[in-house]
Amino acid sequence: IFQEIGFSANEIVEMISKEPSILHSSADKRVIPSLSILKGLLGSTAEVAKFLRVSGWYLKTDLDKTLVPNMNFLISCGIPTEKIIWLMYYFPRFLLQKPENMEKFVARADQLGANRSSKMFVHSVRAVSSMNNDTWEHKLKAFRDLGFSEEGIVRLFRVEPLLFCISEEKIRKLERFLLATGKYDLSCIVKNPTSLTRSIEKRYEPRFQVLEILERKNLIKNWPSFSALYKMTDNKFFEKFVGPHYNEVGEAYMKKCVLARKKEVDSVARLD
Repeated sequence: IFQEIGFSANEIVEMISKEPSILHSSADKRVIPSLSILKGLLGSTAEVAKFLRVSGWYLKTDLDKTLVPNMNFLISCGIPTEKIIWLMYYFPRFLLQKPENMEKFVARADQLGANRSSKMFVHSVRAVSSMNNDTWEHKLKAFRDLGFSEEGIVRLFRVEPLLFCISEEKIRKLERFLLATGKYDLSCIVKNPTSLTRSIEKRYEPRFQVLEILERKNLIKNWPSFSALYKMTDNKFFEKFVGPHYNEVGEAYMKKCVLARKKEVDSVARLD
């Protein structure tokens, strides 16, 4: 079956090694119907093969009871089919929720003010689906502690729902880090909420250390605005603050960047 849709012998072995329970799935009742559904959605056996190389566990699920009703429901909510297929590739487990749960997630997103006609609506639903009620309440408290008003939180959820997928731990960590500098306050985050998406280790720590050294050596008079600092590309920051003073800050900056990269690699290795 798998060879017919484009899998090589090695790829079949790899998929089975990741999901050995596929071998216990009925070919006629589960595997073949699932392959048929996926081909109907993705358009070709080549795309089905590409998808299953990453998400082979889809063949363990009754797609007629999860994927199909969830897709039909989301389409009825105004979400384009191509957006849902995009979700299959990047957030495949989201579409295998129990249909009754998906309906609850949409209702919750509606209740929080998400706009069904917005291209961000599907991300609002996914954000709601990613946490239980307790986690959600802790997340809301973290935003309130940053200084967001209730109206501000609702507005933020409408336009930037993916920010609610950021862990409470990261929000608290950036809050502490920013206040410790003495240069910026929490209103900077409220005015620039997407700053929460930037890495503390890879972006903020190296840049703040450079600015601290430059200020201590009287090489700069003022720090850049927080908005400029977090939005600035690495190349632009290097060109403006590191390159002209490389002898003073180059080693410290590069060391911080290398350490941040090592932490990232180590983290990925642990996940593997």
